[in-house]
Amino acid sequence: MKRTILVVDDQEINRVLLAELFKDEFEVIEAENGIEALKILNTRTDIAAVMLDLIMPVLDGMGVLAELNRTGRIYRIPVFIITSADNMQLLESAYSLGAVDIISKPFKMVFIKSRIMNIIELYRHRNQLTEMVHDSVEKIHRINIKMAETLASIIEFRDCESGEHVKRIRGLTSRILSAVSETYPEYYLDKQTIENISIASILHDVGKIAIPDHILKKPGRLTEEEFEIIKIHTVKGCDILAEMPEDVMDHEIYRYSYDICRHHHERWDGGGYPDGLTGDEIPVWSQVVGIADVFDALISPRVYKETYDRRTAVNMINEGKCGAFNPKILEVFNKVAEEIIAAHEQ
Repeated sequence: MKRTILVVDDQEINRVLLAELFKDEFEVIEAENGIEALKILNTRTDIAAVMLDLIMPVLDGMGVLAELNRTGRIYRIPVFIITSADNMQLLESAYSLGAVDIISKPFKMVFIKSRIMNIIELYRHRNQLTEMVHDSVEKIHRINIKMAETLASIIEFRDCESGEHVKRIRGLTSRILSAVSETYPEYYLDKQTIENISIASILHDVGKIAIPDHILKKPGRLTEEEFEIIKIHTVKGCDILAEMPEDVMDHEIYRYSYDICRHHHERWDGGGYPDGLTGDEIPVWSQVVGIADVFDALISPRVYKETYDRRTAVNMINEGKCGAFNPKILEVFNKVAEEIIAAHEQ
């Protein structure tokens, strides 16, 4: 299948000349101004190169370059400036926005084709390499998530849970963090950060592997001594993570995992464990995983308690029956919980 070249010029003669030059190797499509060009670029994914006039009505070439630069497409599609202008400042501005070469009018056909073909091939190979690297990174990323989920699920089977708890915690964490980001931008939670924290939440209870079965599976209220043993799962989880290779420790997800393991049972008023942190001493990601963990525990079957419906669970959290939470996080959690309840009741 032929690839496509987009020729953007308000002068028909220039479009005809360039179309004739490349018709054997490419499908050539034409646009008379920048607006037409952007409409084509927004609907076609097979554009191998753009030949762009700078001086045009409606929207000039600089406007097209600015938009391609803003969206990042300038790094995937080579843009050649076709112009008779000798305004060096204008041409420098075009280069600064990502143009790869200048094709001067009147055209010297002998040189144009080989120059453009070489750069198109260079971009094609670079794009293929980028896609291969991206696919490999994504594959490794998916494998790592699956391994973490599998490890966490094994631990949860010991706790008489279905193994789905960690997946629900990941989803809840992502939803709450996204809502926190929209409501409270001062927490600086961008999309990638939210994704990394959500993955890290999978290992929040990894330390339970160190808790004896007779305590972990006890079908009733724990004694004070048994509860003290349960509480050490937060520290034991960090001990396990501390054995990871150094290159893993350098990753952002590891740092979130470590914080979440240790601090997801801390509470806003200092009534949590293991360190008795208060307020924003508790990392926001640990606060969010903490409230997500409590909610899912309340609505899920456990050997040591009854199962509560979603509305009752939300009320219990708001009434402080599960410890004190950051008012901002609690406000956002309530909005997300209402969406969950509404979806469940449909």
